[in-house]
Amino acid sequence: MDFIRTIQQGTPLFMEGVLMTVKISILAILIGMVIGFFACLLRMSKNIILRGIAGIYIWIIRGTPMIVQSFIVYFGMPQVIQTFIHGFKIDSYTAGLITLSLNAGAYMAEVYRGGLLAVPKGQTEAARSLGLSGAKTMIKVVLPQAFKVAIPSMVNQFIITIKDSSILSIIGLADLVNRAKVYVGSSYQFFATYSIVAVYYLVVISLLMLISQYLEKRMSYERKG
Repeated sequence: MDFIRTIQQGTPLFMEGVLMTVKISILAILIGMVIGFFACLLRMSKNIILRGIAGIYIWIIRGTPMIVQSFIVYFGMPQVIQTFIHGFKIDSYTAGLITLSLNAGAYMAEVYRGGLLAVPKGQTEAARSLGLSGAKTMIKVVLPQAFKVAIPSMVNQFIITIKDSSILSIIGLADLVNRAKVYVGSSYQFFATYSIVAVYYLVVISLLMLISQYLEKRMSYERKG
């Protein structure tokens, strides 16, 4: 349990993992925001087929463990594609990003939907009575209000995405957990290493939690005002 030596020797490796964790999490949440937005629109569509497509996507992602999803993307998807494209391969980073993005997208779709449903119908009716089209009503009236409501939940989803990224070490992604495994393999300092890794996660996630609390207070203040 040599914490000092672990910090001195392992910090460069741990920081490499932190950067990878933050990088893939940010990219995944940004891509997930786009996927989630379109999935939300499909989910709320009047077309039963479009609603069904979005519903099945959300159902599959939310109903299966992310570790299974990562195995399907990393091991299964290339096997299927190799039937048509010989020698096709996918690296752990790309597979991890796809998995994390699809996962975040499914949950973001529900966050967006909750935000849209939170906007009073009277707002839409008032905008339409003033002559705004359905598209302009959505863009200028509904979406800005829904976005404000959804911001805290979006930050919370970012926190979840960062924690979920640790699962991707199982497919070889060089994230914080993976780098910790590498260090443990040579030092055998299990307790010290994983305790330090826990601190890294706590620092990053605590910062995001503070941002979430600030945004919640800000949104609450603006609604009261």
